[in-house]
Amino acid sequence: MTDEPRVSADEMIGRLSPSMSPWRRLRGAVPLVAGLAGAVFVGSLWATEPGPLPGRTQLAFALFTVFCLAWAGYGGWVVTRRAPLYALEQVIAAWLAVTASVVTTAVVATIAVQRGSGLPGVVAGGAAFVVVSVVLAVRAHARRAVLLRRKRELTRQEEA
Repeated sequence: MTDEPRVSADEMIGRLSPSMSPWRRLRGAVPLVAGLAGAVFVGSLWATEPGPLPGRTQLAFALFTVFCLAWAGYGGWVVTRRAPLYALEQVIAAWLAVTASVVTTAVVATIAVQRGSGLPGVVAGGAAFVVVSVVLAVRAHARRAVLLRRKRELTRQEEA
């Protein structure tokens, strides 16, 4: 029997990867920068539009600004994490994509119905984005479940 202290799985992982890899930093920096740029761009367009805008146009600008800020917040969160996320960032990104694609499809479809044209194309395009984002969400949840299951296995082995 040795007098060496036991190290938990979380501590061992923390020692192995104290900082994020350049690839993970890039994966967080891209949505951070793109989200901020998008929010500035949409906000600038919204602020400089002449005259009073219709309510649905105001709503569209507001939604796009919120989506951009959500992506920027997500990117900032990923970049500031030093500990392993066990694919949580993929789950969050996938649900952001699902939400954005569903809401955007609904808004554009509503506008198409009000104008009386283009609804089939809007529904087809929107459905494609929704399906892809849902598939990515399911894959992200499955990947996270595998990683968490492996973490539990390692923790049980260390306790034995």
